Amino acid sequence: MQRSYLLAVGVALSVAASDAMSATAQAAGDYETPKTSWGKPDINGTWTNVTLTPLIRKSEYGERLVFTPEEVAKIEGDVQVEIFEANLKTDPDADAEFEHETTVAERPEFAAGGGAVGGYNRFWLDPGNVFMRVNGEPRTSILTTPSGQIPSRKAGAPTYPRPDRSRGDTDSYEVRSLGDRCIIGFGRNGGPPMLPNGFYNNNYEIVQTPTTVMIEIEMNHDARIIRIDSEHRKDGVRPYFGDSIAHWDGDTLVVETVNIPQIQNFMGSWEDLKVTERFTRVDEHRLHYVFEVEDPAFWDKPWGGEYEFSTLDGKIYEYACHEGNYALPGILRGGRIEDAEKVAAKK
Repeated sequence: MQRSYLLAVGVALSVAASDAMSATAQAAGDYETPKTSWGKPDINGTWTNVTLTPLIRKSEYGERLVFTPEEVAKIEGDVQVEIFEANLKTDPDADAEFEHETTVAERPEFAAGGGAVGGYNRFWLDPGNVFMRVNGEPRTSILTTPSGQIPSRKAGAPTYPRPDRSRGDTDSYEVRSLGDRCIIGFGRNGGPPMLPNGFYNNNYEIVQTPTTVMIEIEMNHDARIIRIDSEHRKDGVRPYFGDSIAHWDGDTLVVETVNIPQIQNFMGSWEDLKVTERFTRVDEHRLHYVFEVEDPAFWDKPWGGEYEFSTLDGKIYEYACHEGNYALPGILRGGRIEDAEKVAAKK
C-alpha cells in the first residue's frame, strides 16, 4: 500500500474527527447537565483521557496553546500510517526487536512501551491517535502555563532523599517499585493530578453516591475514594492517592487533595502539596477536567492544566496484575543467581 494513500486516509480521518469534535463543542453551549436521583450533576460512567497531546509543550510551539488545522491533519495523519505499519505481520524468527520498515518517525513513547515488554505491534498499546480538544480546540499541551512548561522551583526548595537502594534492586520485593509489586499503577493515571500515561489503560469509571465519588482507574485496579462535604483527616496518615474531599460548585465537582505520600510525589513535591481538581460535564460525551497544584515551598504561585475526558465505548474489566505474572519472582530469582555466581567467583 502506497504511503501517499495511507496519508490521504489518515488526513481524511483526522479532519473528520476534528470537524465532528468542533461541531460537538459548538452545540455544547446549549447542553443541560443531567442530574442524579438526588439532584446533583451526573458524571457517572466510563471515560478515557488517552491522547496525543503531551503534558509539556514542545519548545517549537512557544506560547501557542492550539495547533493549526494543517498541523493537526499532518500529525494525526502520520499516526494513522504508524498504526497501519505497526500492525503489519512480524516474523517470529526475526531479531528480538521485531523491527519492521516504517515510513513515519515512530513516537518515543510507542517505542518505549513496545520493545521492552514485547509489545511488537499496535494491538498491545494504546498511546492515543488524536489530539486532546478543549471546547473543540486541539491543544499543544495539557499544561496551561504560558510556555506550556513546568515552572521553575523556588530557590531553596526542599529536596527529599530517594528510596534506599543500597541493598540493590533485586535484594527484596521491598526495594521494587509499587508498580512492580502491583500495589498501584505506574505513571499518574490515578493522580492527583490524573494524567494519561502515553502507553495504555488510560480508562476510568466514575461512580457517584450522595456522600462519595469513586474513580476506578483501569491501570492496576486502583480506586480513588473522594468524600463529599467532608473534612480532611487529622491523624497524619497519608493514604495512596492522598486524602481527597469534594464539594459541588454549581455543575462542577471541586476536589481538594492533601496528605499525599512521598512515594507519590508530584515533581518532587508532596509534604505540603495541595492539588485541586474540577470535573464538569460539558456534553454527553465530554467531561472537562482542570487541575491546579500548589506548594509554597516549591513554586511562587499555583499552576496547572486542563483536558477533556471522552466517553469510553465499553466498560472496564478486571485488571489482573500478578495472576500468572512471573516478572517479580523472576527478577528476585535472577538476583539470587547473580549472588551465587559472585560467591563462586570469589572462591
